[in-house]
Amino acid sequence: MGHGTAEEAAIALLRACGAEGREHPGGTLLAHLLRVRDRLAAWGARPELRLAGLCHAFYGTDGFAVSLLPLERRAELRAAIGEEAEALVYLYASCDREATYPALHLPDGPYRDRFTGETFTPTTRQRRGVAELTAANELDIATASPEFHTRWAPDLLTLFTRLRPLLTDAAWEEVRGVLGRPHGHGPAVRVSSR
Repeated sequence: MGHGTAEEAAIALLRACGAEGREHPGGTLLAHLLRVRDRLAAWGARPELRLAGLCHAFYGTDGFAVSLLPLERRAELRAAIGEEAEALVYLYASCDREATYPALHLPDGPYRDRFTGETFTPTTRQRRGVAELTAANELDIATASPEFHTRWAPDLLTLFTRLRPLLTDAAWEEVRGVLGRPHGHGPAVRVSSR
């Protein structure tokens, strides 16, 4: 299946599941998902990660409870976007952020599945995917919502500074540009890449 076809299938499924009608900072949930996909593409993300960015809200997340598709229907999303992209969507959705984010940057850091309660050690590729997807998602919200930016930018900058080894240079530069300054004001604050 070509990725153009997969994107078309994903967008059709998102529309069928009501993403166009759900409000989200910056417009609708569908508009947010499209921007996340586009941000990942601008960072040079592989096609499967871009598809995961487009579909990351299907099963809800630890920070966004709305689920467009129940887990029992994972096969529908897998058929639309492919096995690797759907696995990334599940990995992102299942992340117990409080238990996982503090050690996500570590090669042996535990990853807790909030749906099953199980803990495992993700691969470097999985950890990079989650970090990039998290950055693209949070930056979109921080850009769309001054209130979110004001409240969460310092904490997100701390998180992404810790996750820096997992982020592409393009993602890190945008993290610094968006989160390293007051919303919509002045130059970015210089942040160490360590």
